[in-house]
Amino acid sequence: QRRSQPLSNSAFHNIRGGFLSPPQSANSRLVTTDASSGTNNSEIKQEAMPMDDEYPGTAVTRMNAVRQRVAALASGDELKGAWEDVRRKLLWAGGLRDLPVARPGSGYTGHSFNDYNHVDLTTMLGDAQDNLNDGSVKQIARGNRLGPGIRIASIPELGPGGSWSTCANGCNAEPPRDVAHVQFRSRIAFKLVWVPNENYDVFVLVDDAGELLAKGVPTTGLPPIHERRRNYELVRGSKYAREADRAVKEDIGAAE
Repeated sequence: QRRSQPLSNSAFHNIRGGFLSPPQSANSRLVTTDASSGTNNSEIKQEAMPMDDEYPGTAVTRMNAVRQRVAALASGDELKGAWEDVRRKLLWAGGLRDLPVARPGSGYTGHSFNDYNHVDLTTMLGDAQDNLNDGSVKQIARGNRLGPGIRIASIPELGPGGSWSTCANGCNAEPPRDVAHVQFRSRIAFKLVWVPNENYDVFVLVDDAGELLAKGVPTTGLPPIHERRRNYELVRGSKYAREADRAVKEDIGAAE
């Protein structure tokens, strides 16, 4: 199975600051030495946060932490089994709480990865969370205020910023014209794409460049097949469809 490396891939070519592990605190302690006295002076210094020049709304540290969690899931059989169990693991990897009974707009994540469209795990910086859709993202309500729900549902331990499963409408354009890239000016940490085999019962997770992160084979309770088919149609012909198409070819080759 081919996988891109979670800590470095082609999508990072214009990210400044490099990889940072998820911080325990927003600050780090720097110990300096006074040359004249030979004594140590401790001061608090804010860590330099990595930034993405092309998509400045990206919470880069958090995005990398999400991909680390995806890699951990992919290293075993964690993405096999009942779909609802698999979906909860995707929420965990993405830095989202499982809130299936919250009100929409108040942190509800029961829709995440459960339909054709809410499949982009996006990590955005604090200020970017309040960005609105000015009409540039088609088929999405003007405004589309998501900030309050993002703050409620996001798990803080993955690093600064928040997470959300944003709508993928427009992702088949180049550059993408979806909620993540246009409304939040953020890359995606991963996208879920259902593989167009006979039953649409396998999915791949790909990164912002369309490179493979993981493959899942849920067994029961999958989203309706019309949602899975429509999900693939949403990405057909784009960089985000490459690994799903490859998976079909590999399965055909293995059967011959």
